[in-house]
Amino acid sequence: MNHKRPESVLIIVYTQQGEVLLLRRKYPNDFWQSVTGSLEWGERPIDAAVRELHEETGLTNQAVCDCHSEQSFKIYSIWRKRYAPGVVMNREHVYRLQLPEKVDIKLDSREHEAFQWLPRLHAADLVFSHTNQAAILRWVPE
Repeated sequence: MNHKRPESVLIIVYTQQGEVLLLRRKYPNDFWQSVTGSLEWGERPIDAAVRELHEETGLTNQAVCDCHSEQSFKIYSIWRKRYAPGVVMNREHVYRLQLPEKVDIKLDSREHEAFQWLPRLHAADLVFSHTNQAAILRWVPE
């Protein structure tokens, strides 16, 4: 069995007006989040960020900005079986993408069922992950 790499990217997508893009995970997870995903083995974080942005939103040729920030979080027990035995922590690399205005998003229907653009504070309140919330508050201008 190939175990999942315990390293991921988080990409905060927002407009010049401070509207943050959130994606709703499909059931059974059913929560709101920014663009995120695990690194493949041998993949660089920036490459994973560009890949995940395209896979989850359909956006291509975007200048994703490396925030040079990493966060670690405990992997919830319901997802630990994807990782090697004993792995309990994930390292997350933070990226951001500022767009001039809201754009239509092409969701990957296998992962997400809805998207919305929300003001910074509303988006931070709605996301499931505390690291996602912290990244929105830190990297999206007020």
